[in-house]
Amino acid sequence: MIEVISKKFFLRISQSKKLNKAARKWGLKFGAGQVVAGETIDTAIAKVKELNLKGLCCTLDHLGEFVSSKDEAKVATDYCIQTLNAIKKSNVNCNLSLKLTQLGLDIDFDFCLENMKIIVSKAKQYDIFVRIDMENSSRNQITLDLLKELRKEYENVGTVIQAYLFRSEQDVKELSGIPLRLVKGAYKEPVHLAIQDISEIDENYLNIIKIHLLSGTYTAIASHDHVIINKIKEFIKQENIPKSQFEFQMLYGFRNELQLSLVSEGYKVRVYVPYGDDWFGYFMRRLAERPQNVSFALKGFFSK
Repeated sequence: MIEVISKKFFLRISQSKKLNKAARKWGLKFGAGQVVAGETIDTAIAKVKELNLKGLCCTLDHLGEFVSSKDEAKVATDYCIQTLNAIKKSNVNCNLSLKLTQLGLDIDFDFCLENMKIIVSKAKQYDIFVRIDMENSSRNQITLDLLKELRKEYENVGTVIQAYLFRSEQDVKELSGIPLRLVKGAYKEPVHLAIQDISEIDENYLNIIKIHLLSGTYTAIASHDHVIINKIKEFIKQENIPKSQFEFQMLYGFRNELQLSLVSEGYKVRVYVPYGDDWFGYFMRRLAERPQNVSFALKGFFSK
């Protein structure tokens, strides 16, 4: 039964504002607590400390997206500043990740840019890197435009490129010199914009990773796929690419043993740690990615 639940279904309901609102009342139930590190900054920082003790670096993401007012975006901006303050105060090994739609991208470009400058400026003061998460394809170009404006003043900011988009190879080439997090992609995209075949996505994913590594730019390789990871390890060895030029990244709650195995081999591994009460969209996209994730979630729910 679980296998027939479609990716399309989970991606569709991930955008439901009604369900998202209801989910905030549920709290981290239905298995979400296994992949979301609590609802408060203090809870998230405690999880980061535990991961740091295991040799894992982290990046914190206060979940949320698609705000509809400037007041909401200002609140989200302030929460990012609070997160940066907590990272600095606790002295954890941790970066910050965020979504531009949470900071007003859909409202006004310049308004969002100013919010980002406030955040990135504070992060620079604390020597913390800020990662702009990439959202769906309709926001791809405007995200890159905003990043380029930020990079005129700040070096401690980068973004994410999704391998399933046809444009991604060219984007990676144009973004040479900017630290990128490279992923396969987690949104439902139209056939004229995105590769649909899984094997072809994997092929392009390996391709853009190699291009960015060979450019000499710092590269975050975000994957739970051990086959992909092993191929990258072989490529890195073949090309004599230093371990200081890249890191592997995985999501909180997934492939924990693989994370620690890579650390034991001397690789830098960063865990993407989401937190907050606006977890529904993030959780639904994780369920959409692989049928196994549905089993994982249900197991966590029924074990409570």
